[in-house]
Amino acid sequence: MSARDWLDYLGVVRDAYYIPEIATQFFTIGLVAGAIGVIFKLNDMTINDVAESFGEGAQQLLPAALVVGMAKGIVIILGGDDPAAASVLNTVLYAAGGLVDDMPEVLSASFILVFQSVINFFVVSGSGQAALTMPLIAPLADIAGVTRQVAVLGFQLGDGLKNMIVPTSAALMGTLGAARIGWGTWFRFIFKFQLLMFGLALAFVIAAVLINFS
Repeated sequence: MSARDWLDYLGVVRDAYYIPEIATQFFTIGLVAGAIGVIFKLNDMTINDVAESFGEGAQQLLPAALVVGMAKGIVIILGGDDPAAASVLNTVLYAAGGLVDDMPEVLSASFILVFQSVINFFVVSGSGQAALTMPLIAPLADIAGVTRQVAVLGFQLGDGLKNMIVPTSAALMGTLGAARIGWGTWFRFIFKFQLLMFGLALAFVIAAVLINFS
C-alpha cells in the first residue's frame, strides 16, 4: 500500500472524512508549504509573500464559493433533504411514488431511472438521495414486480451520471468556477454526451429487467 493509499484509508475510508476535513488538510498543507518556503528562503519567500499568495488564491475561489452556496440554497428552499421532515421535496417524492404502482415492469424501472435523475438535480449527495428515495422506491419496486437490485441500479445511474451537468452540484460548480468556465458553456459542451449516457443507462436498466437482474 502506497503512502497516498494509506492516507486515503486513514482519512476517507476509516474515519469518513468528507469536504470539511479534506479542505482542512489542504489548508494545513498550504501553511506547511509556506513555512518551508520561508524557513529555507525558497525564491526569497517571506511571510508576507505567503499571506499575499493565500489572499490571491482565496480571491480566485470566491466566485466558486458563492455559486456553491447558491446551489445549496435550492435544496434549503425546498425544505432540506431530511427524509423525516415535512417539505416540498418530500411531497414531490410521495406523489411521484404513486405513479409506479400500475406500470409494467420495464416502464416502472425506466421511471425509477428518470425519477432519480430528476431528484439528483435537487439532492446531489448520493447518500442524501438514497435516504430520501430508497425507502419509497424499494417497496414500490416490489409492488411493480421489479427486483430491488434493478431499483438500486436505476438509483446509481440516475444519481451518478447527472453530477457532470446539474448546476446544483457543489463539486461541479466549484470546479467550473475555479477554471473560470461558465455553466452555460459547459452545458453546451456536455449536453450531447449526457444524452448518450442517459440512453445507455436506460438500455442497461431495461436489459436488467428482461434478465431479471437480482
